[in-house]
Amino acid sequence: MARHFKLTADGGSRGNPGPAGYGAVVTESGKIVAELFDVIGTATNNVAEYNGLLAGLSHIHQLDASATVEVAMDSKLVVEQMSGRWQIKHADMRDLAKQCRDAHSPTLVTYSWIPRDENSHADRLANKALDGGSAHKPAPVIQQNYLTDRLRSAEIPTFIYFVRHGETILTPERKFSGIGELNPELMQDGLDQAELVAEEAVKLGADILIASPLNRTRQTAEAISRTTGLEIIFDEAWFELSFGTWDGKSIEEIREQEPDNYQAWLNSTSYAPGGGESYDEASVRIDEALEKLVAEYPGKKIIVVTHNGVIKTAAKLAMGGPADSVFHMDASPCSITSVSIWPSDGLRALRSMNERGHLR
Repeated sequence: MARHFKLTADGGSRGNPGPAGYGAVVTESGKIVAELFDVIGTATNNVAEYNGLLAGLSHIHQLDASATVEVAMDSKLVVEQMSGRWQIKHADMRDLAKQCRDAHSPTLVTYSWIPRDENSHADRLANKALDGGSAHKPAPVIQQNYLTDRLRSAEIPTFIYFVRHGETILTPERKFSGIGELNPELMQDGLDQAELVAEEAVKLGADILIASPLNRTRQTAEAISRTTGLEIIFDEAWFELSFGTWDGKSIEEIREQEPDNYQAWLNSTSYAPGGGESYDEASVRIDEALEKLVAEYPGKKIIVVTHNGVIKTAAKLAMGGPADSVFHMDASPCSITSVSIWPSDGLRALRSMNERGHLR
């Protein structure tokens, strides 16, 4: 009788691209069969994650070529591509996916996505590889700047133009405005701002228009759709952070009613306000949404109408900045923030932040 294994795998890149490594955990009947980890030189997160999968499948194949395998990873890109639901449009990724399919019969392997905290064992192994290398290879010392060469290359990146929605009744007082029942619409000032950014959007020559489905982003996107002729694709992945019970309240109210909780929110990106969503949790969601955009629309120009917290998080991810860098930036209503992502390896660059000349 064929054996059945569970495989969790992860990868990491310090610099994206940068020093990269993977970790993989193979279990059978709840018992650990193998812990695999290694450095792979200069690579992106996506490449490192694929290498973790490849190492795990190769090891399982050596144990039992007829074994069934249940793969669980926190990379939605890898899971969806290996499941055949997302196209693999770039040669490097296609080659890695082929190596994984060749390593163990695809008919014996199933894939599922798990939250990052359920993949902590493989993540620890990937970091172990990066911190000390494998038993055979020292951690590489490599360059950190890859953007200069990439800007001189012929590869066309995916351009993402993030547009924050126009003003609502909550915006001027900077009240918490997440995904709660209030769901405010644009005020007249916000509608006017939407018309101005819609005129600017024509100059971008975008191919795709995506928007958060909330009222304020929907109305802003509708203005852009009218000037560009683009059909709106609504996607909840671009929802604002959830502020839970804080939604609709002012900073002064929260500071007075929940001083300790308010201070905790100011102190850490891991704190979820009002039982809502922390910046750290949102970062995972937005990182996956960025990967999906590039996988589905390589080399295209995309307008994403979304929210302040989302834009700040996307900018942080593009820069590879620390978690608390979201506390050092802000996106004004109907401003434009642009990010480039190169599809071949996922290299990201922040090209502009909070452009608002079109509003003057």
